[in-house]
Formats: sequence, C-alpha cells, structure tokens
Amino acid sequence: MFAECADVMVDGLLAALDEVPDGAPLADVLAAATRVTVAHRASGGLYRWESRYLDRADRRVLRGKFARVVERVAEAVRREHPRPGEHLRAVAALGAIGSITMHHTSIAQRRLEDELQSCALRVAAADPEASTAHAVELPAQPVARTRRSEILAAAVPLFERDGFAAVTNGRIAEAVGLVPSALYRYFTGKADILAAACLQAAALLTQAVDHNLRGVTDPRDALAALTATYVAYSFEYNALTTVANAEIVGLPDNLRRPLVAAQRDHIAVWEQHLRAVRPDLDSRLARVLVHAGFGVVVEFGRRLRWEDSPAHRSTVSALVLSALGG
Repeated sequence: MFAECADVMVDGLLAALDEVPDGAPLADVLAAATRVTVAHRASGGLYRWESRYLDRADRRVLRGKFARVVERVAEAVRREHPRPGEHLRAVAALGAIGSITMHHTSIAQRRLEDELQSCALRVAAADPEASTAHAVELPAQPVARTRRSEILAAAVPLFERDGFAAVTNGRIAEAVGLVPSALYRYFTGKADILAAACLQAAALLTQAVDHNLRGVTDPRDALAALTATYVAYSFEYNALTTVANAEIVGLPDNLRRPLVAAQRDHIAVWEQHLRAVRPDLDSRLARVLVHAGFGVVVEFGRRLRWEDSPAHRSTVSALVLSALGG
C-alpha cells in the first residue's frame, strides 16, 4: 500500500511530462511538474522522507521513475542553459517546487504555481560559478562529555540510517554501553531523545545565524550570509536535519511544539531579510520562497549524498539565492 501511495505523485509527474512535446521550452516542462506537485501537496512529501521503509525492489522502481523526471527536466535545462551541472540544477529546481509539500503556508493556487515555476526557472538558469562564496563560521560540534550527550550523539545516526520507528531503546543503549533500563535515567524514551537532539541543533543554528549576521547592514549581504550559514549548517549536521525533517511530525504534541516554535522563529529571520531585499513580496509569498530555498538545499545535498566541500557549499548557496530572487 505504501509503495502504491508513493507511486501516485511520480506517476502523475511522468504522465504530465509525457504530454509536454519534445523540445518544448523549459518553462512548459516546469509548469507541468509544478501543477502536479501542487495538486498532490498534502501527500507529495511521502517518498522524500519515508522511502527507506519501502522494500528494496520498490525503492529501485521509484528511483528509476524519479530519474526519468529529472532527466526530462535536465534535457530542457541543457538546451536552454548549456553549461555544466544541468542535472544538479534540474534536481535543485525540482527541490524548489517539491518544497510546497513540506509546509502549510496558505496561498492562492494559481499564484502559488506561478511563483514556484518562476522560482524553479531562476534555479535552473543560475550560474553558480559566477557567484562569490560567503565565508561563515559555525559553532563547534558539541563534545559528548556526559552520558546524556553520548546518548544523543549515538541515537541520531541510528535514526538517520534505519528510521526512527525501527530503532529500539535497546539499540540506543547498546551503542553507548548501557543496559536498556539505564537509558531511562536520562530520557523517558526515544521520542524525548529525538526532541532533545533537535532542540540542541536548533540552538546551534540560532547561534550561528546570530554570529554571522552580526554587524552586517547591507540587506543583500545579510541575505547572502544567512544563506551561507544555513547551507553550511545543513552539510555539517545533515544526519540530524534529515531525521528532524522526516520524524518531527510524528512526535507527541508536547515535544513537537517547541521544535515547531524554533523553526518558525528561524523562518521569521529569513522572511525579514528576504523582504528587505525584495519589498515586492508579501509575508506569505516570502515564506513560500524561503521553503523553496530549503528544498534546494535538501535535494542538492541528497543528490550528492551530502559530500561536503567548499565548492558544493558555494554552488548550493548560489542556487538558493537564485530561488529567492535575491
């Protein structure tokens, strides 16, 4: 049943793209992808975060279908913007469109489709090599000096690799040399472990943003610094951000509430700086574009298996700024 549900959106994408004539403008290709994605907004994020729960054969089939979607977009990108990296720009453009499945900002459907298509077009047309890298600093990774911090450090890679539902308290305890019952001295269960790890990461991101924006007065420089900080953070903490994006929705309300509040506070910072650069944007559209930028980071990073390098950080930062129109 899960495999059938995951098929719905990608089959819709393939059908819509098959209706677009060969050699059609990139705008027409992205418009078709946008229309289907918006129509499946409520369920379209299913495959992105839950694919590891599929059987291997079903994952292989779905990967093949998504590869066909990417290739169709990449072919149009290659034709209109012939420079290296067309597949990565196609993936990033689709990530901007697919971001709409990951939040609930309300906006009129026609306007939403138009803005997402325009955003994806900017990403596909971007020339990352023409951008200038923005140097930022991140707080040091926390050192596990207490048993509680050791548990957090051991649990997140297990959640990321096997999925939150499949990891038992016993496996977490074993990873830090405890008997399962001893885990409850520090946490009431694995949901509390996940929530604590996410709150710790949110605090690190806030600290990094505050540090890298300090003394920056030009709106465009501030947006570039914010983008570079978020990209660096995403690569540095990719296991935790992957887990958080996939699993927070399943946490109990009392644990999820402070995490959602922290996310909203972070997005409010983006909204403020983006609207300083683009006063034409209203609050809701600014949030849509911020999430589109996040979608670029997610899909670019996943495509490269989060292989970290200054070049990758610089490229994805340029693509995010293109998504924002900043």
